[in-house]
Amino acid sequence: QVHLEESGGGSVQAGDSLRLSCAVSGRAASSYVVGWFRQEPGKEREFVAIIGSLGGSTHYTDSVKGRFTISKDTAKNTVYLQMNSLKPEDTAVYYCAAGLAYFTLPNRYNYWGQGTQVTVSS
Repeated sequence: QVHLEESGGGSVQAGDSLRLSCAVSGRAASSYVVGWFRQEPGKEREFVAIIGSLGGSTHYTDSVKGRFTISKDTAKNTVYLQMNSLKPEDTAVYYCAAGLAYFTLPNRYNYWGQGTQVTVSS
């Protein structure tokens, strides 16, 4: 019913920047809350950032505040994650997800993208 397609991952050095994109499509796509999550091998998936359906409300995990910015192009139903001053500990597979309410827990989301790898070298 709802599809998400991610892009923008890559391999960079510490201090560099990346911009991830998440295109949301399907029935009532514009009504969904969209969150970004990340997961390292052998570790649990963790919350990174969230944005409301209209792009007017955002929240970030403490470790990325001041470095990452989530935004939404409402006309295109595309959500972005601008990542600046990247650190090696940011290395993970990044996923975008769509849900019907404003939550930061992964199991509250109904639809997920395929994930995109972000690797930060020191």
